[in-house]
Amino acid sequence: MNFTFSFSSLLSLSTAFALAPLFMGVIVKVKAFFGGKQGPPLLIKYYTLLKLLKKGSVYSSSTSFVFQLGPIISFVTAVMLLLFFPFAGLQPVLSFHGDVVMLFYLLGLGRFFSVLAALDTASPFEGMGAAREVFFSALAEATIFIILALFFRLSGSLSFAEYFTGTQVLTLWSESAALIFLVLIALFIVLLTENCRVPADDPATHLELTMIHEVMILDHSGPDLAIIEMGAFCKMLFYSAFISCLLFPFHSGTPVFNAIVFTIIMTLVYAAIGLVESITARYKMDMVPNFILTSFALVFFAIILTMEFVQ
Repeated sequence: MNFTFSFSSLLSLSTAFALAPLFMGVIVKVKAFFGGKQGPPLLIKYYTLLKLLKKGSVYSSSTSFVFQLGPIISFVTAVMLLLFFPFAGLQPVLSFHGDVVMLFYLLGLGRFFSVLAALDTASPFEGMGAAREVFFSALAEATIFIILALFFRLSGSLSFAEYFTGTQVLTLWSESAALIFLVLIALFIVLLTENCRVPADDPATHLELTMIHEVMILDHSGPDLAIIEMGAFCKMLFYSAFISCLLFPFHSGTPVFNAIVFTIIMTLVYAAIGLVESITARYKMDMVPNFILTSFALVFFAIILTMEFVQ
């Protein structure tokens, strides 16, 4: 395992973590714009986190330590993603060959404990949401691992550092642009699914029968809910950064320029999420699997193309 404790790597990690709630505010602003409203301030997610941290957590007498453990593990696994990601073309804090496989299994671990915490409440609604969450995530996971197989075929590596800072950088401007384009569409669908966004899910819904992720955290409150929200922000940041690095190669040689361009592209990715949520209705529950499997079909077609054209 490679440890990179350089100032630039630590600064990029800290900055990314600090800006995660700010980028989520971009989605809120875009949705407000298309709704003809002014909307809340751009810093609304920071205010929400502070408000939750000032409150106390309430625990049902029917829950056990698993209910309190779920938010902690889901948050830690989300933060672990940022340690291995090369933001703006900089070396990540941690990296090793095969880290991408470990990271996506870490996401699965965080989801597993979130589901356990939901089931620990003995609420039928939370159990229903947990079942939907696991089902849709399993479909998205198939797409993720096909993407990793495609990237291994293109670069010969299974490390985020090698994908975006190695000798064969994977971007939309490389020789494999057509394949990367299909991956970008598929990855954006996975982003919407894994982060519980429209059209796969609706984080703003208040009807238990149609909720997926939000119904799983209904019984969490105070600091527990705050770290769940922050973990969700980090997870969204990870997927958005993944897409941003595929869109543009950050190899100008000037870290400040790379950071500025990276921030702009990240903002556009979040704005695209807000745009999709503004012009698209949430799909019926039986249509969501077809939406997710579209991403799998795109990447599967891309990896078939490599069998013919990539030697």
